[in-house]
Amino acid sequence: MRKWLKDLREAKGLSQKAVAELAGVSQQYYNFIENGQRCEPDKCDTEKAIAKALGFDWTKFFEGEQEDTA
Repeated sequence: MRKWLKDLREAKGLSQKAVAELAGVSQQYYNFIENGQRCEPDKCDTEKAIAKALGFDWTKFFEGEQEDTA
């Protein structure tokens, strides 16, 4: 799970559905990303859109992956 992503979303008062809409993806797909089930380095458009919607650098998706899955 990407707790940092969930925490950031909640701190901004946004639902998964709201972030998904801002990023142009389905809520289900966003849920997969937030739970650490998706994020492929060669397909970063979605991650970039989510980062833009929540206001952080998209490369954060690739920082500390070991910690996120523990």
